[in-house]
Amino acid sequence: MEKKVFWPVLAAYLKARYRVMVGFVLFLLLFWLLFFLLRLPYDAVLYGSAVTLAGGLLYGGYDFFRFYDRHRLLTMLREEITVSLDRLPPPRTLPEEDNQALIRTLFDDRAKQISKADAAYQDRMEYDTLWAHQIKTPIAAMRLVLQGMPPTQARVELGQSLFQIEQYVEMTLHYLRLQNDASDLLFKRVPLFPMVRGAVKKYSMTFIRKNISLHLTETPCTVLTDEKWFTFVLEQLLSNSLKYTPAGGSISIYLDPQEDKSLVIEDTGIGIRPEDVPRVFEKGFTGYNGRMDKKSTGLGLYLCRQTLKRLSHRIFLSSQVGKGTRMKIDLSEAAFPME
Repeated sequence: MEKKVFWPVLAAYLKARYRVMVGFVLFLLLFWLLFFLLRLPYDAVLYGSAVTLAGGLLYGGYDFFRFYDRHRLLTMLREEITVSLDRLPPPRTLPEEDNQALIRTLFDDRAKQISKADAAYQDRMEYDTLWAHQIKTPIAAMRLVLQGMPPTQARVELGQSLFQIEQYVEMTLHYLRLQNDASDLLFKRVPLFPMVRGAVKKYSMTFIRKNISLHLTETPCTVLTDEKWFTFVLEQLLSNSLKYTPAGGSISIYLDPQEDKSLVIEDTGIGIRPEDVPRVFEKGFTGYNGRMDKKSTGLGLYLCRQTLKRLSHRIFLSSQVGKGTRMKIDLSEAAFPME
């Protein structure tokens, strides 16, 4: 028995049995008092007291080790008790039986509440997924109407707004997929540059409209990842850079020359305050820039980190106010070994 375990258990045992020990001492004192009143020899008193005390200590030691074994068994069951109560030890006393009956009642009620919450959560997930898929139909119809309109500034603005709606719908779908443990991940070796080029092409109109220059260096390497999910991350990071880079700025995409397989997306945007940098990947955190923009959801970077975590990649961010932000994705397979 380890010392760091023994002393806390002994203290708990003494606290639980202090009434018995007080009673034992009182009876021993009564024993001495009777011997004194009967004027019995002191040798007989001491002998009787020693025998009684030895018996009490032997029983106390036995009772303590039973107490300790009980404690150790219940401690071992802590991990399993959340799943099943089958391995609870048989109760030794009526209070233990009452406590176990109370535990079973609470366990059954908890199981019912969890089942009810899971059913409600599943219904909500199914509804949200259905809505996200159904909303794509009117979006496609609106895009067809826009294509038939004359090329005016209003059409361009409407096209950009519709594009943003499509992005928000995709973000919603991706968020719902992340909540599902059985997500459709398909790992294979994929050329990196076509994924980067596809993400840039998707936002080409935004580059043109905001007059933001692009410095794209070819990335001749392959990545062990899921193409669909990784492309989503690239699009989100590019969208963020475009959102916070003013007109006339620039965005650079390249492989970090200092490290093997680290993709960098760097912009000359407004940057992020130092106190906000440690929290930008938190769910719902918008920071100073998001509060000023009043349109930020605080989900984009959160989804990026959660997605990259599932893909066994890592993401790092550095930023300076007024100078820009640098996002780096570590794509090396050594970062997180695949099972």
